[in-house]
Amino acid sequence: MGIQNTVFVRKLGAFGTLTDAELVIVSALQTKRKRFSQGCDLVRQGQTDQPAYVLSDGWVCSYKLLADGSRQILHFQIPGDFLGMRSVLLKTADYSVVPITPIEAAEVTSGDLVTIFTETPRLAMALLWAVSRDGAMPVEHLFAVGRRNAAERTAHLLLELGVRLRLVGLGSTAGHDCPLSHYLLADALGLSAVHANRVLRYLREEGLLTVQRGRVTIHDFDALAERCGFSADYLEQGRAAQAWPKSAPDRLGSRQLSTSCPGTPVECPGRTSSGGAPLRLGRVP
Repeated sequence: MGIQNTVFVRKLGAFGTLTDAELVIVSALQTKRKRFSQGCDLVRQGQTDQPAYVLSDGWVCSYKLLADGSRQILHFQIPGDFLGMRSVLLKTADYSVVPITPIEAAEVTSGDLVTIFTETPRLAMALLWAVSRDGAMPVEHLFAVGRRNAAERTAHLLLELGVRLRLVGLGSTAGHDCPLSHYLLADALGLSAVHANRVLRYLREEGLLTVQRGRVTIHDFDALAERCGFSADYLEQGRAAQAWPKSAPDRLGSRQLSTSCPGTPVECPGRTSSGGAPLRLGRVP
């Protein structure tokens, strides 16, 4: 495979077309490739002077551990993503990174980054764009856990993964491969595994999406995006933004995903619609 067809170059290509000289540097950046087994930490919370990586194959998750051993998944990384970049820049890793499938990743040292920023400012800007875009996702996840109900946040995460995979040529609006177990999804979404299973069943019965045998099939992208308030704007700040369907992010002004999902109606005291009645956000599954 030529360097132009690698997932990392496809991702940076959303920022702008790389020159031949920049492609040479990106190619050199990916020479120190290593394979890692599923479940073997690449980066460990609290350790110092660890390298970062560029993921070329497989899926990874970032997580934090509490003193009692309980875990919270922060983010899922896919091919083309950086792994543990903050552990290079801040010297001490504030979270762990572990493969959830067998992976291949290229090691990136602080010296590699200094070379890029010194010799190729335009490529450095592309890397900053990629890191900044990745940093926008945890903000969206925090908002989802705090303000979206279970069905909405599940749909939002799966749509987000689809946009990211499409950017590097590994997905489409019709669906994408997804090796995440229901337990991993539940951990990332702040749900129990039982609740996550119930939400996925609800989404399937609504004819919106199906998660089965390592594949997410999206039956109606636009309807699902509207009902969970998904907009790809925070993911698509480069050229690729023109090619992906978008939906208005205002979830209070759109049809709510959970209106028929079993649960308790929720009202917002002190906030009213144009008619003066309390805003009703549907039912929380």
